[in-house]
Amino acid sequence: MPAQSPPEGWRDEPVRLVAYDDTWPSQFAAEAALLAQVMGSGATGGVHHVGSTAIPGMPAKPIIDILVGVSDLPTARGYIPRLASLDYLYAPYRPDEMVWFCKPDPAHRTHHLHLVPTGSPRFADELAFRDYLQAHPATAAAYAELKADLAARFRTDREAYTEGKSGFVAAVPAAARHSPI
Repeated sequence: MPAQSPPEGWRDEPVRLVAYDDTWPSQFAAEAALLAQVMGSGATGGVHHVGSTAIPGMPAKPIIDILVGVSDLPTARGYIPRLASLDYLYAPYRPDEMVWFCKPDPAHRTHHLHLVPTGSPRFADELAFRDYLQAHPATAAAYAELKADLAARFRTDREAYTEGKSGFVAAVPAAARHSPI
């Protein structure tokens, strides 16, 4: 799926990859505890560390990606005010697939939060992508190389960086469905 334009007035920070940080899992764990308190039973599919910071050794943008499984999108939208209390800023990015937030703001992000229905392909694909890269170091290395190339070419164009990864990101869950992890 092609990248979509950010909301009106959105000021993105440049794409910057850093070496893997051993504190990313603990940063996720601390945030997951806060999210669990705020969302309670609304996190029907759990709270998961996804994205590049969830892959040991993977260079990444220093932004913790969090996937929360929810029952449906209308229910997820009801959490927007409560998540604002944790400094999550809602953005209508891919609103037909998820309720998406960044923290604390687009110009300096520390976290991305995806509230995604557990029965959706996106929920399954985000987990499959993470699990496959964790289990297949050669595929993870190829992804790291692609990201480095794209970050160098599209430092100030987050949309182009994301679009450049889209084929790879779509292919990994498909590979995971056809081979055991």
